[in-house]
Amino acid sequence: MIHETFDNKTEPLIRPELFYGVHDKICDVCVITFSCKVMEWALSHLNCEKVSEIGSCNGNRPIYLTEWKGKKIAFYMSLVSAPGAAVCLEEARCLTGCERYILFGSSGSLNQQLTDGKLIVPKEAYRDEGLSYHYAPASDYIEITGWKRSASFMEKNQVPYVTGRIWSMDALYRETSGKAERLRQEGCVAVEMELAGLQAVCDYHNLELTAFFFASDCLGEDEWHNQLLGNEQEWDTQIRCFALAMDMAGDFV
Repeated sequence: MIHETFDNKTEPLIRPELFYGVHDKICDVCVITFSCKVMEWALSHLNCEKVSEIGSCNGNRPIYLTEWKGKKIAFYMSLVSAPGAAVCLEEARCLTGCERYILFGSSGSLNQQLTDGKLIVPKEAYRDEGLSYHYAPASDYIEITGWKRSASFMEKNQVPYVTGRIWSMDALYRETSGKAERLRQEGCVAVEMELAGLQAVCDYHNLELTAFFFASDCLGEDEWHNQLLGNEQEWDTQIRCFALAMDMAGDFV
């Protein structure tokens, strides 16, 4: 089967170092966002230094370094989808030397009763994307190794949260009701696009990954509901989650 062709016996033909060279470590922790609104807020409210750029033919993605509550923390806006996010992470790893990453973003709830008013801390991700199979042997789920650390932070800071499995899916318009119900029965509480792939990349390179999400819509049992968060409320939630991720990063330094 094509998804069972993982090769860890031979070396990759292309590595980020061939494009960027070898760089010294510039920080201990890097926060990954997918939100342009978060970037706009950070650049207008924080003293940010552009320390590098992730190159791309459809526009470079700057990596910034800032001081948050006395700690030096990097952050960047990732491409969406597991392949895009994985390339960004591979290149950020090369450019910053960073070994710890905190990922946050929106997701679709599979169980609104469980996720309403709570952040989502995934324990495992269902590998319904293609990227992870190039970094790890085939399996249905991949463990999110930093979930206990994320849950501990939420507990300490009295942030409401729920744990469970998450569905990493790379075909937005093929999230069918039948598959959603099956994964709901297997303990998946939400769906997103990148986590399984990024965890596989981190496992491959011995990097630490911590992740949490909020629900911005709901894949209900009968239909899709897009009324959990309005646009203004979602932007506000993104920025509050960015601040939470930066606090978490500060705890790790």
